[in-house]
Amino acid sequence: MIAKRRRPEFALNLSRRTLLQGSAATCALALAPSAAFAKSPEDQDPLHWVDPRIGTGGHGHCFPGASVPFGAVQLSPDTYNDGWDWCSGYHVSDTSLMGFSHTHLSGTGCGDLLDFLVMAGTGPAKLTPGTRENPESGYRSRFSHAEEISTPGFYSVPLKDYNILAELTATERAGIHRYTFPASDQSYLILDLHHAYGEKNVDSAELAHTAPDTLAGGRVTHAWGRGRHTYFSMQVSKTPDRIVFYQDDAEVPAPTGALTGKNLKAVLYFKTKAKEVILVKTGISGTGAAGAARNLKAEIPAWDFDKVRRDARLKWSRQIGKIQVTTANQDHKKVFYTALYHLSLGPTLFDDVDGQYRGMDNQVRTLPAGARNYTTFSCWDTFRAAHPAYTLFEPARVPDFANALVRMAVESPAGMAVWPLQGTETGTMTGYHSASVIAEALQKGFPGIDRNLAYKVMMQRAMVDNYRGLGYYRDLHFIPADKEEESVSKSFEYCYDDWAIAHVAKQLGKSSDATMLAQRSTNYRNYFDKSCGFMRAKFENGAFTTPFNPIDLGYKKHWRDYTESNAWQTTFGVQHDPAGLIALFGGPTPFVAKLDELFTTAPTLPEDAPPDIAGMVGQYAHGNEPSHHIAYLYVYAGQPSKTQARVRSLLDTMYSPNPDGMQGNEDVGQMSAWYLLSTLGFYPVDPVSGNYILGSPLFDQASVDLGNGRKLQIDVHRTDPAHPYIQSFALNGKPQNRAWFNHSDIAQGGRLTIQMGPQPHATFATESLPPSLTL
Repeated sequence: MIAKRRRPEFALNLSRRTLLQGSAATCALALAPSAAFAKSPEDQDPLHWVDPRIGTGGHGHCFPGASVPFGAVQLSPDTYNDGWDWCSGYHVSDTSLMGFSHTHLSGTGCGDLLDFLVMAGTGPAKLTPGTRENPESGYRSRFSHAEEISTPGFYSVPLKDYNILAELTATERAGIHRYTFPASDQSYLILDLHHAYGEKNVDSAELAHTAPDTLAGGRVTHAWGRGRHTYFSMQVSKTPDRIVFYQDDAEVPAPTGALTGKNLKAVLYFKTKAKEVILVKTGISGTGAAGAARNLKAEIPAWDFDKVRRDARLKWSRQIGKIQVTTANQDHKKVFYTALYHLSLGPTLFDDVDGQYRGMDNQVRTLPAGARNYTTFSCWDTFRAAHPAYTLFEPARVPDFANALVRMAVESPAGMAVWPLQGTETGTMTGYHSASVIAEALQKGFPGIDRNLAYKVMMQRAMVDNYRGLGYYRDLHFIPADKEEESVSKSFEYCYDDWAIAHVAKQLGKSSDATMLAQRSTNYRNYFDKSCGFMRAKFENGAFTTPFNPIDLGYKKHWRDYTESNAWQTTFGVQHDPAGLIALFGGPTPFVAKLDELFTTAPTLPEDAPPDIAGMVGQYAHGNEPSHHIAYLYVYAGQPSKTQARVRSLLDTMYSPNPDGMQGNEDVGQMSAWYLLSTLGFYPVDPVSGNYILGSPLFDQASVDLGNGRKLQIDVHRTDPAHPYIQSFALNGKPQNRAWFNHSDIAQGGRLTIQMGPQPHATFATESLPPSLTL
């Protein structure tokens, strides 16, 4: 995703182009030796192959700090809090840090969070962080990447300017810091509630001194999620000698109740001996400081940093251990297990230990017994592969994910979730792909989801709401480019959402609705210009817009016709009806010729192209999600060997075990999900259908824990790891002459047996094609 993605009423104004120049020089930074790889490669614990620093350079936008799987807390260092490449608060190009905040976004193209920053220091305390160019002008500290330790659930770094060792670990809703100080009469901790992503994004804050060792409060911000509420309760293991409170950077008397304002800070002073340890533990909540205190008491009741660290590591060991792979290629193994790690950082928990949560209507609500609430759904990205991956290795959370999205649609004034963030709707990106996430879960038979309520909120959006061109889409069967921005992409996304809802209609026995929605999902065909073989924008009168160049993002500069893509990528943006798309071209032969041309034409982009259109192979852009399914379309045209060759090339060239080892943003797991599923040998071109398309598996063996004792076993036979072509495929012991299978084939456990070779097989899967537009 990019920094200029649209909100309902406004667009973000962050400039990216100047940032790219500075970050490009840092892309090749290599990883320093890490404790993550301290054991020998022969060690079979997958956790040793995870390096959270992958994606912290380039435009990956990942953070290196401590969290647990899908946890609400991401306790991590902030090196800067503005600019596109600092959406997570951290970039590997920096050599000083501002402190450690408790919430971070993983791989997004818009910035937010960075809540409740804590920094340790010695000497006279400064109240502002200072600059990266002159760290000594504030409370920043220099650090060395060679001294960072970043492993799942743990992060540490020496603060060189203060001779302090900082260590971090976390639970689901709380984090704990351990600071080892030098001997000093002027040791301190600063809590900065003004620190946020971007300038002047704190609407209001409150800070109270609730006990000699405890501070509590919260704030409301408007960085990306407007009107986002977040709260904390923080304890220190040593009672401070004194605490000084600041409002607008001016000292104020200690509050008898709560100090309020937009710029609140507190400095906690201590006298420390050499190597004295002071712990800080913080609970967070979306409901209030009292909820944060309850979360902290429940999850970190004692001052036992090492226990919290061990528990976090155990959670990650179980999580990463859900998939076991066998390969001699260490780089593939590092990228794979780090991809699984990143895929397990979101969506994030957004409730309290007592079941309370802040709803999309800004009301504090209580969950049904046993339910959990989640947020940070990057649906435009993650409906493609991340959520399908969760249905395989994270089945226990799938109903909660779906129910959270249904609840949001009921509670939110904005209706169906688009990109929800901690009780706010950012409205970022096109379509409303929460419909796909919910429909896929229902189609795959996950229990405990209110199908009728889901259908009600889906149909409200599909049939009633006048939402971003949907009225034109319903009436004209296309969206006019002279009436609505990003009209072509929006129509394509609405087509897929119609397709998703059609599945739910069929499940409920609403056959006329299902037929209508499935038919409407072919509206994409109205954009095809057979004279040039591209999907083109149209005016309200039905004429194609001019001028037209397939690399452009629109016919005018005042807005775009395509979302983070152009006509090249959008022409192949049909996931549910590839057969219909192929027919528009006149059959498989001209379709394959055009698809070949996509990968071989010049990678030229216009000057106003967003930086997410990256990872270029011709006009294919692996760094952005609209391209992710395209390499698999050859299978629908009866040429699976071209999919196999192209997917293998992308696996080898688009990922590496380095900070800049991703093309484009990680996007809350989607960029990792493409790699993870493709290395296993398949990909969900049409997620709601439950069909997986075979590609080119990387590993010799893989075992996926499907939950409840079920297992998917993948056995790949070849004489050379470089062999990319499938020679034969057996599903659950039965030979197949097709390059696809359905989720139902393996949902209760299954086995894929694949024979690979150096050359394409002449007849494998050339006639038995995957279903298209089939309910």
